[in-house]
Amino acid sequence: MLKLAFQIILLPLPWPFRRLLLRRLLNADISPSARIGRSIILNVGALTMADHSRIGDFNIIRNLDRLVLGSKASIGTFNWIAGNVTRRPSEHFKSFPDRRSELLLGDHSAIVARHIIDCTDSVSIGRFSTIAGHRTQILTHAIDIAENMQSCEPVKIGDYCFVGTAAVVLKGAVLPSYSVLGAGGVLISGYDKEWTVYAGNPAREVKTLDRTYKYFVRTSGFVT
Repeated sequence: MLKLAFQIILLPLPWPFRRLLLRRLLNADISPSARIGRSIILNVGALTMADHSRIGDFNIIRNLDRLVLGSKASIGTFNWIAGNVTRRPSEHFKSFPDRRSELLLGDHSAIVARHIIDCTDSVSIGRFSTIAGHRTQILTHAIDIAENMQSCEPVKIGDYCFVGTAAVVLKGAVLPSYSVLGAGGVLISGYDKEWTVYAGNPAREVKTLDRTYKYFVRTSGFVT
């Protein structure tokens, strides 16, 4: 509660002063050109923000071993990103000693607004990929009803991917590079076929993508 209260007190302060304090509070490596808006970041073991990366306003980010934003990567507004840190003993996930509670965003990747990201295990999002729209959920843990226990697996989203609004990505799922997960799609397992649109519940291959589409050859993450 003290850390939360302290961060709330910091919010109105000018960014250069906040950056200095956050570097000390969060063991943070924040580039001088990076910026964090009016967001709360609690109990994050290590924070790395490369050149021109951004965390916008009104995000809650908590209980992570590691948060990494590559060059020009961004987290928009009103996102809820939470994990289950491994450095503290927990009665859950004892059968998964190798899990890492982390969110890794590649260069120019973006999580836009109002999404829920569960980082009980690792979530990695590749370069130039976009979690678009609103209300997408990425979930790395679930209850294994056969064994009556909590289970977890990493989620991986490749390079130059596009995840549509209100999608659901479940533990262990893989979206290959140069792929699209359609709006409302539910990704429940690992796929390996690139240049593909996956859609539906559960998601399946529905279309092959044209390799000349400008989204897949852009050199800036910003989409006009």
